Amino acid sequence: MEARKLYFPAALLLLLFVWGGAAQGNSNKQKKPPYDAATTNYEMLSALPKSGQERAFCHARGKCHYKTLTCPPECPERKPKKNKKHKGCFVDCSSKCEITCKWRRPKCNGYGALCYDPRFVGGDGVMFYFHGSKGSDFAIVSDHNLHINAHLIGARPPGRTRDYTWVQALALMFDTHTLLIAARKVARWDDRADALAVKWDGQSVAVPTEGEVEWRSSGAGREVVVERTDDVNTVRVTVAGLVEIDVRVTPIGAEENRVHNYQLPSDDAFAHLESQFRFANLSDGVEGILGITYRPGYVSPAKRGVPMPVLGGEDKYYTPSLYSPSCKVCIFSRPSSSSSSVELVDVA
Repeated sequence: MEARKLYFPAALLLLLFVWGGAAQGNSNKQKKPPYDAATTNYEMLSALPKSGQERAFCHARGKCHYKTLTCPPECPERKPKKNKKHKGCFVDCSSKCEITCKWRRPKCNGYGALCYDPRFVGGDGVMFYFHGSKGSDFAIVSDHNLHINAHLIGARPPGRTRDYTWVQALALMFDTHTLLIAARKVARWDDRADALAVKWDGQSVAVPTEGEVEWRSSGAGREVVVERTDDVNTVRVTVAGLVEIDVRVTPIGAEENRVHNYQLPSDDAFAHLESQFRFANLSDGVEGILGITYRPGYVSPAKRGVPMPVLGGEDKYYTPSLYSPSCKVCIFSRPSSSSSSVELVDVA
């Protein structure tokens, strides 16, 4: 009997050790960021000959594994040629295993939105405003493998104690690279003119307006795509395995200026960005004004039911420049070989 008393605890300890090792192995495996999230883990097949409906063959594990999804007749293409008039076909090979029609532009009331002056909708669905100051930069996401800063422009009319501010530029930092998406400063807004600026590791890139209407990063490593989703001023930015962003450049119009009493000067349209983020593989400890709202169990301190729930954090999330991943709570760090030749675009 004494031998049996010793045997069972020993066996239990061995079982716990094996289970713990397997769990740790699975945890480490989950933390390793794949270059293709389940949603986009597919290959395109030839379109249906008569209707032109595109098809996708899913490789993602789960119920969508090795299934073929076909775009609906209402949106037969993932990248419709007439971006203004048609929705795109959105393939989702994750556990949803569905294919739907969506406008490929930011939804300012959707999850992960950053619009207006500036107003966020967090990963928890809670809306809040963030005060900043014109000419300053703040970390909106800071994780181990991704950092995103926002640059604010703005104005302060006489008698007001705070600036009105808008996001003029986003700087995405990952691996050894920096991608800049910015609104150019324009005196008079023209819907037909492109006010979008894109820079890759400090070099300006042109996103084509004809043909495939997209720019792709060259060379080995994580694929980056900037694709036009309208004729001008609207793009979808995809950094494989990390983030997808719908971005639109828009001005402050005369009527908006009048209604809100911004008192903006007549020689500046205050072109700024409206954006919506979709993240993959964020860690549980993600930081940033927007990033923290994606933490498991996060409870927003924003007051519900008030017209403008404002969150603080300027001191925590302030960065010394648009291209700096440093703030009081930021957790991203650059590899030693990262590129540093970056230059800001048309910041007022």
